[in-house]
This record gives sequence, C-alpha cells and structure tokens, in this order.
Amino acid sequence: MFERLEMAPPDAILGLTEAFRKDPRPEKINLGVGVYKDENNQTPVLQCVKEAERILLEKEDTKNYMSIGGDPAFGKAVETIVFGADLAASGRIRSVHTPGGTGALRVAADFLRRCFGAKTIWMSDPTWANHPAVFEAAGHTTREYPYYDPDTCDIRWNSFLDALKNIPAEDIVLLHGCCHNPSGMDLSENQWREVAQVARDRGWLPLIDFAYQGLADGLEEDAVGVRIMAEAVPEALVCSSFSKNFGLYRERCGALSMIAADADAAARTFSQVEKAIRANYSNPPAHGGLIVTTVLNTPELRALWEQEVKAMRDRINSMRRLFVQTLAAKGVDRDFSFITRQKGMFSFSGLNKQHVQRLREEYAIYIVGSGRINVAGMTPDNMDRLCEAIAAVLKTS
Repeated sequence: MFERLEMAPPDAILGLTEAFRKDPRPEKINLGVGVYKDENNQTPVLQCVKEAERILLEKEDTKNYMSIGGDPAFGKAVETIVFGADLAASGRIRSVHTPGGTGALRVAADFLRRCFGAKTIWMSDPTWANHPAVFEAAGHTTREYPYYDPDTCDIRWNSFLDALKNIPAEDIVLLHGCCHNPSGMDLSENQWREVAQVARDRGWLPLIDFAYQGLADGLEEDAVGVRIMAEAVPEALVCSSFSKNFGLYRERCGALSMIAADADAAARTFSQVEKAIRANYSNPPAHGGLIVTTVLNTPELRALWEQEVKAMRDRINSMRRLFVQTLAAKGVDRDFSFITRQKGMFSFSGLNKQHVQRLREEYAIYIVGSGRINVAGMTPDNMDRLCEAIAAVLKTS
C-alpha cells in the first residue's frame, strides 16, 4: 500500500525551522519558531524546573502508569492557577492532564464528537495554523469569525461581536485566553465581559485555548478573561499549556479543564473525557505534570517560577519596544507602534509574503509567510541587523 503514497507537504512552521537549521549562513535569524528564546537566543531550562526535577529524582520510587486523567494533585494545582482559589473550590471544575496544549485540544475535540456528534467549531480569523487541523481530524467542521484587521492592526470588535451573536446554540466557539496567536491582539476585560454575556445568552459553548498564561501582563491578569467566562456561563472548556510558561516544550504537559453547572455534572463530564483519553493514549506521561505540581505546591519554587515568568515577560516586552525604536532609527517611516500594543510571543508584523521571501533569501531572516513574527526570537545582538534588513526590504518593495 505504501508505494502509492505521495510525500506530504511540510508543516508551515516546523518546516520553516528545518529550513533554518539547514541554512549555512552564520548570521541567520529565526523569527518563525514558536518557542521562547532568551537574550542568548537559547531556550533555557527554568531554575525552578531543575529544582523540581532534583526533588522528584530523589523521591521517585515507581514508574507505574498514571491514572487516565493524571495525578489529581496536578488537576487541583492547575485549577487554582487558572481559575483562582474560589472558583477552583466550587466543585464545578474537573481537569485532566494531557500531552501538551495540543493534546488538550484534541481530547476536547474527541470528547465533543463522542458525546455530542460532529459540531461546528468557530475560530478566529486568523488563528493558530494547527487549530483547524486538530478539530477537523476529529470529524468536526470548522468556520471562522472576524477578529483581526490588518489595515488598522487592531481587533475588528464590532464585526467580531456581531458574528458571535449569530452563532447557533451548542456550536463551539474557540477563543484565545491571552497572547492571541498569531496577532498578539487581546480582548480587554470589558470586552471579555461582553463576549461572556453573548455566550450565556446564545448558548454556544466556549472553548478557550490558554497557552501563554503569564506572558502578557501577569499570571493573574492574563487569567481574567478565562475567569470571567467561567463565572458567566454554566459550561465551558479550557485548554492549558505549560510549554511556554514552564519551558516544558519537550515534556508535552497540558491540561483540559471542564467547567460544568455543578459538581455532579462536572463528575459526569470528567468520566466521559476519561473514555476519550482511554481510546487515544490511555494515560498521560508523568514527568512534566509532576514538575508543574511540585513547583506550584512548593512555596519557594512557586515564588521562583513567578520571578522567572516575569523575566520572560519583561524580556519579550522590552524587545517589542526596542524593535519599534530601532526601525524608526533606521529610517522606516511606516508606523510600527502597534507592535507595543500586542501581547505575548507573537505579532503580526504587517510584512507581506514578498517581504518575507526576500528577508529569507537575501538576509537569512526566517519569518512565517503570514508575516507572523516571534518577538522572543529578537535579541539586543540581532536587533540592529534585523531592522536594517526590514528597512531595506520595505524601501525597495
């Protein structure tokens, strides 16, 4: 059978990283990769993670399977950091440990298909490139709602809200909790309240992708929208990732949290999610979840983690400011100030496909074709060359 297969096209983002690795030019810059980079252009292991691993190594006495939903202590720790202590103690929320944030999305997709049949999943235009693939692979239909306006570099608020008001009951609406990927434009607290009211009135199910908690404005500040939604509606799903804010990329550690009307409904929902997991990967890998649980439940490590997340957030925001300032210093007359209003690792740069292609071919600067840039890939050392190249491309385009 296999001789009839054709070569699949490379993933748009992961394929770009592979091309970057093969590029022999020493001055190359990668702004396409979706991981955090420090000022030395490295993806570090957080000190709190190293300390947690030391503790776990000393205490570990088994390699037995985890339960289907993972360690209950992990679920409680996640619920507290995501929803706050009061809501976490309400009994309305149950959480499972998943293989990364992508795994959480796929478990949500499988659970919805298993229990409610194929649904329509509404997602922002634009959204993370892998969102449609995850839900379509589970048998759902995907559609878009308007979100980002490239002309104004802002949210298409009126169109966005009008679209949400016309989504049928029991459809699924995928929202970004913070650090919208790829635009970097987030809803304000008041806008979240309006969206939550629409969700309650219309009866569609919110599914929030919460992959970057702590990298926008702060751990508590970034959770405001998620908590507003969880308090406003009787049911919702939240997919968390600990790849970015813990640096646990290769450990594949995420969580799916189910918010229900009461504890009994939450327990029944949890049991059905377990069935979806059992038919997929049976139970989660232990290491990443044990790290997160150890850090969040150890006061000294929790304080260290918060410091390290703040350092990442501050570095990203400083690179946004330096990028805008350096472009202006290079004589670029286009207004790039919107970059400083965006949040998280990613931004839509406003560069088109021709700009992106020239930057790659002539200057060894790698950017996703949509113009999305990873701000964390910028450093004080590569900023001058990066902005000089962008200035040259814009001048001659």
